[in-house]
Amino acid sequence: MMLTALAQAQGVLTGKVVDGETDTPLPGVNVIVEGTSIGVTTDFDGLFTIEVDKNQGVLNLSYVGFASKSVKFTIANGEEKDLGTLSLQMDEGALDEVLVTAYSLAIDRKTPVAVSTIKSEEIALKLGTQEFPEILKSTPGIYATKQGGGYGDGRVNIRGFSSENVAVMINGVPVNDMENGAVYWSNWAGLGDVTSTMQVQRGLGASKVAVPSIGGTINIVTKSIDAVEGGKISSSIGNNGYLKYGMTYSTGLSDKGFAATVSASRIKGDGYVNGLQFEGYNYFVNLSQQINPNHLLSFNAFGAQQEHGQRYTRETIEEYKRTEQGPKRFNADWGYKNGKIYNSSYNFYHKPQMSLNHYWTVSEKTNISTALYASFGSGGGRRTEGDKIGSDEYRIGGFDQPIDFDKIVDENRERGALGATDMIFASNNSHQWYGILSTFKNRTTDKLTISGGIDGRYYIGSHWYEITDLLGGDYWLNDNSSDLNAGQALQVGDTFGKDYDGKVLRGGVFAQAEYDILDNFNVFLAADISNTTYSVENNLKNIEKKESDKVDFLGYGVKGGANYNFTDNQNVFANVGYFSRAPFLTNVFLNATGSTEANKDAVNEKVFSTELGYGFRLPNLKVALNLYRTQWIDKSIAGSYSNPADQNTRLFYNLQGVDAVHQGVELELSYNVTDNFKFNGMLSLGDWKWTNNVEGVKQDENGEVITGDDGNPQKLFVYSKDLKVGDAAQTTFAVGASYDFAPKSTIFVDYNYAGDMYSSYYVEDRDDSKQEGINTWKAPDYGLFDLGIKHTFDFGPFQASLYGKINNALNTEYISDANDQGNGAQNALVYFGAGRTYSVSFNLKF
Repeated sequence: MMLTALAQAQGVLTGKVVDGETDTPLPGVNVIVEGTSIGVTTDFDGLFTIEVDKNQGVLNLSYVGFASKSVKFTIANGEEKDLGTLSLQMDEGALDEVLVTAYSLAIDRKTPVAVSTIKSEEIALKLGTQEFPEILKSTPGIYATKQGGGYGDGRVNIRGFSSENVAVMINGVPVNDMENGAVYWSNWAGLGDVTSTMQVQRGLGASKVAVPSIGGTINIVTKSIDAVEGGKISSSIGNNGYLKYGMTYSTGLSDKGFAATVSASRIKGDGYVNGLQFEGYNYFVNLSQQINPNHLLSFNAFGAQQEHGQRYTRETIEEYKRTEQGPKRFNADWGYKNGKIYNSSYNFYHKPQMSLNHYWTVSEKTNISTALYASFGSGGGRRTEGDKIGSDEYRIGGFDQPIDFDKIVDENRERGALGATDMIFASNNSHQWYGILSTFKNRTTDKLTISGGIDGRYYIGSHWYEITDLLGGDYWLNDNSSDLNAGQALQVGDTFGKDYDGKVLRGGVFAQAEYDILDNFNVFLAADISNTTYSVENNLKNIEKKESDKVDFLGYGVKGGANYNFTDNQNVFANVGYFSRAPFLTNVFLNATGSTEANKDAVNEKVFSTELGYGFRLPNLKVALNLYRTQWIDKSIAGSYSNPADQNTRLFYNLQGVDAVHQGVELELSYNVTDNFKFNGMLSLGDWKWTNNVEGVKQDENGEVITGDDGNPQKLFVYSKDLKVGDAAQTTFAVGASYDFAPKSTIFVDYNYAGDMYSSYYVEDRDDSKQEGINTWKAPDYGLFDLGIKHTFDFGPFQASLYGKINNALNTEYISDANDQGNGAQNALVYFGAGRTYSVSFNLKF
């Protein structure tokens, strides 16, 4: 009996795990008793407490990107022993194989790119009710806004480049739209719950795909194999009916090498802006199997089914100021129907993405990572037809009041056989997307490492208009003469105006060589080549050629760089690159809704970029300074606008040879004043401008060039030389501080400043030579304060965390987005940013 009691004797080990380079706590570190399944993970402050069932043994500490560490312990029966502070060192080998190869993440002090990394605990602490990309707003070169304020309608710019020129990757898989390059963040609204690491690489970056980005790369790595069993239950409340609740659970790694992580949550609310109610369901599943020491399979599936009201219409500042609700909350695109909120602009979408990842350790020197992925998106946006919806006569009590849809319904019913004057339709978009991304890495010698791979994608997107609500009418008469169903009385469910498929096939290869000239000096050279094939098929328009010819674009790129650690604390790096990228499908088929003729003038966009960086590291101080210059050559700009001679038709244009220069300096620092008081800041100064004037020809909706009375093509001249690039703040500044006022309690304050934000503009409004060199309207500079608090405590056998967050604590009134209409602020169409918002979250970890 005494021997049995001795064998079951228990003790308690405690400790704190920190980053060996910066001396900052590491949350989420796996702490496991060797040879057992007993384990815990460190909390937000890097602390852990673990019960052991033997008097001596070994604790294994592991964390992605850091070298594993084994700590021996000896403990008396019933004793509680503090192991003190345990430091983990960054492991370039682990990062090199696990993260860089599979997820294209950069290695600090080795990969010569400008990079900022945000970990899961910071996301949990600071996200609150913000849009997911807004967590990046304190990062150099980043400008993020909510746009109209609808759920998931946020956007992010890097160094002045919008989302179509910023590569977004989730677990190494690209998610930018294959037709226009855009990123729709509402499709990924649940990522904040399951993100392990989020890294922003500004400039050329280290991503291993055949088609590089221009502005930068956002890499999001979700949770995968959790070695410890456990999970959390979470709930959040916030302003305007915000409510979110969900659960995450991990089985831990079994003796047979299997691990599973599942997460699900529901979110709903009324929205800060009037009429922006939303509801969403987010889910995530990871199933992993360590087949043997050389093979690991991992399956991921995630998505966010959602629907939300939108603020589509921008107003002038004067119009916003006149409204009863005020500029922060006014929305012209909603009303009431049958006593319920009804939106004239509404979004609904579901885009699940699945991937099967295989990690193969071929030999001690060779690794291969392969991802097979698929995505199936479906949904769309609500749109309107007719002149009554949104007009002042059909609002309940005034120009700034909700739309009176019931009045329109009554009038449509009275019309009877004459049909509806106004109706609601959906702009539907669905797609099927399949891809493979495979990368190999071979450490050929102690100094030389070569890597390469393939990037293949196939995509088909279907787009059509479908009548969803006749607003009391018997039918709607289609007066579009080019439609197959022109002149017909259409019912709910009928299509009109647009019904086409866009198809993209892309294949490419890439290769890279890294050479360590010295232990502290390494260089790399990378190259890629790809072919992109576009085609469209028109299912509705009254044209002879239903399916277009296939159009091919060959792209290529080369980049190189070097990093030199000239002391243990300092490094410099430089990179340079040039690439030629295929234009988007929307630039090749200018009006796929009406024509299957390809734009013969479409050419590749070219980019030449250089960067120089310096880093300084001490245990309590980290500083990064970057200088960059990016030349954008032959940018494709295409669009349409209402024909001044006939408001019922549109003119289309395609501008080639548009050039721009984006250059600037970025500073980022963090300083641990004491163990309890931490300070961080950043400064980004940009100089982004267009460098030439351009011209293009005008076309009709069938792609035919419009000629004048003299028989010559009508041209559109755009005087863009020396105009500042708009739509993002060229000067940003952030400063923040956090203070641990108790062992498990933290309070923080962040200040973000945005300045020199020039309006975007419509090219057709810059066709007067007298406007040459006159910049668009510059929105007022602004600064916002965010406050937050976190408290961790024991709740019975569980660990509980309470978060509080206030965004825009001073309720500052500011303009976040602007479009120039001429005459400066008087006519500029803008969105005002949200005022003060708050959220409170409770997490229970088990």
